Amino acid sequence: MIVGVHPLKEALRTVNVRLDQVIIRQGSRNRQHEEIRRLAKHACVPVKLVPSEALDRLARSPKHQGVLGYVSQKVYVSFDALLEEVGMAEVSPFLLVLDGVEDPRNMGAIIRTAEGAGVSGVVVPDRRAVGMTSVVARASAGALEHATVARVANLSQSIERLKSNGVWVYGLDPHAAKSYLDLDYRGPIAIVVGGEGRGIRPGLLKQCDDRVAIPMQGTVSSLNVSVAAAVLFYEVVRQRGGSE
Repeated sequence: MIVGVHPLKEALRTVNVRLDQVIIRQGSRNRQHEEIRRLAKHACVPVKLVPSEALDRLARSPKHQGVLGYVSQKVYVSFDALLEEVGMAEVSPFLLVLDGVEDPRNMGAIIRTAEGAGVSGVVVPDRRAVGMTSVVARASAGALEHATVARVANLSQSIERLKSNGVWVYGLDPHAAKSYLDLDYRGPIAIVVGGEGRGIRPGLLKQCDDRVAIPMQGTVSSLNVSVAAAVLFYEVVRQRGGSE
């Protein structure tokens, strides 16, 4: 975490530090804060506005000057590099696309399970989603260090590129008519998982080659996103003979 106006400005200007998110005090009209917002926009770092009390808690000190930034715990690869890496693998690609997962513990749990299930690579958006923070790293129990993660500006374009490269894209949607058990996952696939509460955005759902749901037997309508992802991941592993 980087706290304070000048350290944060320097971090945003350098290529040696990758920030996942900038937090600014809500309602601030400080010119330094406005400059930080401009620098963050130029660096494609998402900005979140929070009340002063929340900022005090996040910074663990009132001496934050109204701003802080989260340093990424992960070196991202480019989407092109991810495609090249999975294209050279001896097994069929098994990719994960995350649309708007905002809870760092859910993100860490998903990455932990994905790595355990042999997911080839993870694609995340650079906005409206949690980055690979220290909380995510801890929740992943070390799996983040082994995961290949590409951060992209446009998930829709990335999905189209996956499809043009012969990858079948399946969306995990609690409202889908098909069960996750009904599809064949042995070929090159990408699983799209949506964020907490809202799920996959409608535009991305339309791009999916198919949508699947996990049938619920009790009174609850759906599973936690990390649990639902784990169920589907291990159906892929089962169909592929557990060799992933």
